Amino acid sequence: MPIFDSSTTASDVVAAFSEQAAGKTFVITGGSTGGLGAAVALALASAKPSMILLLGRTESKIDPVIKDISNISPTTKAQFIEMDLLLLSSVRTAAASVAALVSKIDVLINNAGIMGTKLARTPEGVESQFAANHIGHFLLTNLLVPQLQQAAGKARVVNVSSKLYQFSPMDFSDPQFASTPWNTWLAYGQSKTANILFAVALSKRLESKGVRSYSLHPGNIKQTGLAAGVDPQSWPVIMKLFEEKDMEIPKEKTLEQGAATSVAAALDPQLDSASGAFLDDCQVAKALGYASSEENAEKLWSLSERIVGEVFSY
Repeated sequence: MPIFDSSTTASDVVAAFSEQAAGKTFVITGGSTGGLGAAVALALASAKPSMILLLGRTESKIDPVIKDISNISPTTKAQFIEMDLLLLSSVRTAAASVAALVSKIDVLINNAGIMGTKLARTPEGVESQFAANHIGHFLLTNLLVPQLQQAAGKARVVNVSSKLYQFSPMDFSDPQFASTPWNTWLAYGQSKTANILFAVALSKRLESKGVRSYSLHPGNIKQTGLAAGVDPQSWPVIMKLFEEKDMEIPKEKTLEQGAATSVAAALDPQLDSASGAFLDDCQVAKALGYASSEENAEKLWSLSERIVGEVFSY
């Protein structure tokens, strides 16, 4: 089996495991041109999957990616589905659209996200980074579980997190910053911790039903444009947090290198026995206790159900 590291590209991973992608159906959130989701989709296209569905807010930003997929693999059906992760009604509509198109999903990649934004809230009063990065994906994933369960026991859910989860655990006493002084990087860190805990909770519920889940750090990828939404006044704050937490700034990667761990999480058969794991550089890595705790995963699940107004039992 190949040895992957920080220099591995998404194309390297697909080349190693192309048989794991051929003829499969992939659903990816956030597929705008130039972004991480697009890089993942284009790499997967080279293995000739059956279908790639790209979920996002703006069709004009995803259309070029769909055209590129079709050029790489004319037999792959690629399609845009509109979805705004900040609106639960939009997530429900998108999930229904996906279910109407496919009876089976092999891999769901929860890739879309926002970072370092000014304080904003959804109609339900949820802080926007927690909403877009976790709550929207929590709802989408659970609504698509029937399709994931049809993948012959081989389905995977991939949550794109970040090493910046180390900025903050889940603050279950005040997750929406109702009384806590606003700090966009603590909010971002909390949302990325939620991505990891969500994978833990999903694994506990669904591994026995043939659905595995993973979370991952893609790398520090400046090409994606994720930083374009950062509140400029918050940059000095993040440097202070790196110092306070005694954290190293994550290593910078190219877009192709950044997409590699998402593709590994989707395809690498060696990960079959590691459901619930956090990945870095395409390998299983250790997450801090608060982000890997089953107790915290259960608390997050309950909080998430309350926010979306629906209970999911498996």
